[in-house]
Amino acid sequence: MWPRGERLATRLLHADPARDTLVDRRFGDLPELLRAGDLLVLNDAATLPASLRGLSRLGPVEVRLAARAEGGRHWTAVLFGAGSWRQRTEDRALPPLLAPGERLQLGVGLEAEITDVSPVSARLVGLRLEADGERLWPALYRAGRPIQYSHLCGPLALWDVQTPYAARPWAVEMPSAGRALTLALLDAAAARGVAHAFVTHAAGLSSSGDAAIDQMLPLPERYEIPEPTRAAVQRVRDHGGRVVAVGTSVVRALESSAQRHGGRIAAERAQAELVIDRDSRPRVVDGLLSGIHETGTSHRRLLEAFAAPALLDRAFAHAEERGYLGHEFGDLSLTLASAH
Repeated sequence: MWPRGERLATRLLHADPARDTLVDRRFGDLPELLRAGDLLVLNDAATLPASLRGLSRLGPVEVRLAARAEGGRHWTAVLFGAGSWRQRTEDRALPPLLAPGERLQLGVGLEAEITDVSPVSARLVGLRLEADGERLWPALYRAGRPIQYSHLCGPLALWDVQTPYAARPWAVEMPSAGRALTLALLDAAAARGVAHAFVTHAAGLSSSGDAAIDQMLPLPERYEIPEPTRAAVQRVRDHGGRVVAVGTSVVRALESSAQRHGGRIAAERAQAELVIDRDSRPRVVDGLLSGIHETGTSHRRLLEAFAAPALLDRAFAHAEERGYLGHEFGDLSLTLASAH
């Protein structure tokens, strides 16, 4: 698999929970599936080069940054041993067993110290990057590469994993549901009366190759909702429009805020700890643009808050039968009741 050159050629499977139907579309049809008064909410987090190759005193290690603590050099990270992205994560060699206090050399000018090790898995650690202030970001961008997986056919460059509207570098993996959205398509939606707004959410790892860690995903992640977005969401809800999240990270940010504030979102910077699944009742988000997700993934569990598992099972089988592409550079689904 490789990123599509023509973003609007991405296929779009419309799952309508109200009608229990599936319809094949093209991504360029998205404005037609929305209606005047709807609001698209996008995650404008840029993607960091969050894969760092390095050495410990016990051997080689790959560090995949997972989540950054607010305001500093402290991260949660997942460790891998020898090997590369060309191997499936679950087939990678285990990293050396590292204890708190162990130091890692991750590149020129970038060292790190293990601060703690999770009781869930020795591969899930707290990490303190030694560079600080103005030295941290140049060192990270020199040493790091985009996180990627073995379904890809070649190494990714950092620009391959950015959305067209990427801003602050908060995400460790691309908020991929927005990759196919072009500025021209947003303009076409606006011409039909569909507004858009932004949150910034630190989208985290989608897979670690460790079953115990994967059961914990998504980990707590930072988000920020600006005042214009809070106002736009409230205005749309007051006037009967629909809030359509572009990506699961947007759902998590908005619904975490709504949980904190009695059903209304706030303009805030906070930590998303809410895990959304079939037992959740979304308070803010009415529909979701997302990838094609198979049963057992955290993204699929979140989708079950918007559609019955039976419809999602049919959607996945339909997508496989019709040759839809999966993963972060693949095709997309829209889970939203029809406009009419």
